[in-house]
Amino acid sequence: MGRAGGWSLARQLFALQAAIAGVVLIGLAGASWLQLREAERAATAEEMLSIAHTLAASPEVLAALDDPAPSAVLQPLAERVRADTATDFVVVMTPDGIRFSHPTPAEIGRRFVGTIGPAAAGDNQFTETYTGTLGPSVRAVVPVLDGGRVVALVSVGRSITAVARDLERQVPLVLSAVAVALLLAAAGSWFVSRWLRRATHDLGPAELTRMYEYYDAVLHAVREGLLLLDRDCRVQLVNDEARRLLALPADVSGRRVDEIGLPAPLGEALAEGLPRDDEIHLTADRIVVVSQGAARWGGRYLGTVVTLRDHTELRRLVSELQTVRGFADSLHAQAHEAANQLHTVISLIELGRADEALEFAAAELETAQHLTDAVVSGIAVPEVAALVVGKAAAAGERGVELRLEDGTHVPAGLADPRDLVTIVGNLLDNAIDAAQDGAEPRWVRFGAGVDDDAVELRISDSGPGIAPEDAERAFERGYSTKPHDGMGRGLGLALVRRAAQRHGGAVQLSGKAEFTVRLPLVRA
Repeated sequence: MGRAGGWSLARQLFALQAAIAGVVLIGLAGASWLQLREAERAATAEEMLSIAHTLAASPEVLAALDDPAPSAVLQPLAERVRADTATDFVVVMTPDGIRFSHPTPAEIGRRFVGTIGPAAAGDNQFTETYTGTLGPSVRAVVPVLDGGRVVALVSVGRSITAVARDLERQVPLVLSAVAVALLLAAAGSWFVSRWLRRATHDLGPAELTRMYEYYDAVLHAVREGLLLLDRDCRVQLVNDEARRLLALPADVSGRRVDEIGLPAPLGEALAEGLPRDDEIHLTADRIVVVSQGAARWGGRYLGTVVTLRDHTELRRLVSELQTVRGFADSLHAQAHEAANQLHTVISLIELGRADEALEFAAAELETAQHLTDAVVSGIAVPEVAALVVGKAAAAGERGVELRLEDGTHVPAGLADPRDLVTIVGNLLDNAIDAAQDGAEPRWVRFGAGVDDDAVELRISDSGPGIAPEDAERAFERGYSTKPHDGMGRGLGLALVRRAAQRHGGAVQLSGKAEFTVRLPLVRA
């Protein structure tokens, strides 16, 4: 496909680069000039400050201040310093600003025009640009101290005109640098245009623009994450959604997919290049559904296309729905049980057995309140406390008793409450399921305590447990002792481990049916 007419893309790019380089260099020259001017003024201010400090520390100045006619001594001294340092004025004055010296003798005895407050207060680093009797100038004002007391002030300054003259001497150097940079930019642009002409096969701008617009529009219009891998499993293209879901760094292009920081199971799976349909994988903080298929063009195998969908929110909603449904069933059953108990109390009262009715009601209340009191007193994280109470009710309806170990303590601020809910909630769910499948008595035990610099959470159950050879595999994505039902089974323990690791903790299986989670204790 050739050009229809007009300049080639390479020539247009050369002209554009030359224009841009010219504009940028002119801008840089202007910015350099402003920077040099500010630097010159700053250097002048430092110089004025140094001269003022030297004069203020001179014994001659202190001696002259004790003279009945200070100006007779200070005026010649100030003029000598002014001539030796090529400054425009050297003024010695009282702390109130009445001049003892000035380049214009008629100004002696008059008030100094400028800011003297900081120096009069003892500040020996004050400089400013101010318009005085000699015009705008860069000046320094410092105190003359006698035993720590401010007895006079010294101001030294140089006019803006003199500063500008010094700056003008640097103009040829700036212009020479700009000219050299412009020549180098033009040469670089010419070489780039020659390379571009070969690389684009002399395609015109319209063809290239249309190709880019279509490809870019398709890439960003896709709502799923998109990852293109070549035949060597190296990343060739990745869209914004894929970067977000996988938390990819900016420099992934050209790197193998299993070397870009993905979790090992996901990186290894993608590097195999095999077809995959809706596999669930875990990243650092997300649950993603992964599909992978071959990419072919003209019958030639190019690599694979990977699509990613965020399953995190859906998983959270499903979990919340299951929790709410469990709470609703529990409340319904408890309401039915409460009605039976209320009828019993009423019947006992009608039979004239008020004492038995009171004893029955108090016993039921004590049983219901015991676990709640233990949870509230031992678990200082409200979200976890509410979770345990709710799980206890749900477990009771399934014939499983949820017990809280004596001395259980979960301190506040241990970790993000959402991660704690993930850890405790998944472990309790698994334990209740396992206990329900076991023999009587069916129970789940939850305990926690502070051990050195960590908090240890313990959850055990009366279920059959996990075989020792499966202890480590139990934390892998997809492992489950329950039949798969399309609801993402096999994620619970993997999510628990990921949440614990986010806070520098660890989780392990102790024995066959006890999980222990250790989280670092955050000291205030």
